Amino acid sequence: MPSLHWLGVDLGGTKILAALFDDNFRMVARSKQSTNYEEGGPAVFARIVTAVDAVLAGGKISPSDVRGMGLAVPGQIVPQSTIVRYAPNLNWRDFDLAPLFPKHWSWPVIVENDVRMGTYGEWKHGAAIGAKHVFGVFAGTGVGGGLILNGDLYHGFNGHAGEIGHIIIGWKNGVELEAIAGRRNLMYRASDIIADSPKDVRKEWKGVDPTTFKSSEIAEYFARGEPVVTRLVDEAAKAIASGVGTVVNLLSPEVVVIGGGLTKALGPAFPERIWEITQRYALPRATENVRCVMAALGDDAGVTGAAAYAKVRFQASNT
Repeated sequence: MPSLHWLGVDLGGTKILAALFDDNFRMVARSKQSTNYEEGGPAVFARIVTAVDAVLAGGKISPSDVRGMGLAVPGQIVPQSTIVRYAPNLNWRDFDLAPLFPKHWSWPVIVENDVRMGTYGEWKHGAAIGAKHVFGVFAGTGVGGGLILNGDLYHGFNGHAGEIGHIIIGWKNGVELEAIAGRRNLMYRASDIIADSPKDVRKEWKGVDPTTFKSSEIAEYFARGEPVVTRLVDEAAKAIASGVGTVVNLLSPEVVVIGGGLTKALGPAFPERIWEITQRYALPRATENVRCVMAALGDDAGVTGAAAYAKVRFQASNT
């Protein structure tokens, strides 16, 4: 019998991860590329192909041994298609990926939202195994969400369920949660705050451009108590908590998973702070017996979920 392998690709605002799994879901190989979204969609997709080729070579697997691939993209996907309707952190609109698939991709491909796939990965193989109702919140370049309801990945009527980052939390000014808690917007806000700060604060930041910060740099400044970053991280926690509290009241999840690159960098204290504030927004006893957990798979949640989802979607056609 030929070996069965599954591919997962997680396209992020800053990096592309690809991973190859065997049929028992052991990771065989992993590859990482920079996204460089400024270069445009075709150039980004060329790096996806490079990442996939790297894991096939690393796992010494031929394309004929791959039975399916999940491709996780940070944006809205037209249901049951390869068209990215809108990916704000990539500047993509109505971008069809299928024409860019290389000829040696002989396997079927499912395109899904990245955080939906991260949530799916944590449900199948991570922090939320065994739960029937899961809400995933991932804070990275932006902020996204995913839902498992009654033991199934929930898409909603138009296929966009779970987009917590676009919840309006400042209704008077139309402020989205992602504008406060997403890493990219968070550091643009840092730049504005620094420019309007007293001279001693501006002096401390002289020659430093916060808009270029990675999550690890934010965590470093936060750990040493730098006041601008400390303020912004706490505001991000409060913004996410307001969204999570709303979802707890609305959908009553069993497990809330907090993940993403910013969360991983800041460590367990960040989801703990989010959950502490969430309970102020939730109805009395709405959080009773609800678990709020940090994502267990780290950076690999998206690739794991994408590959696992591809297996569920395509394994029947391979038996």
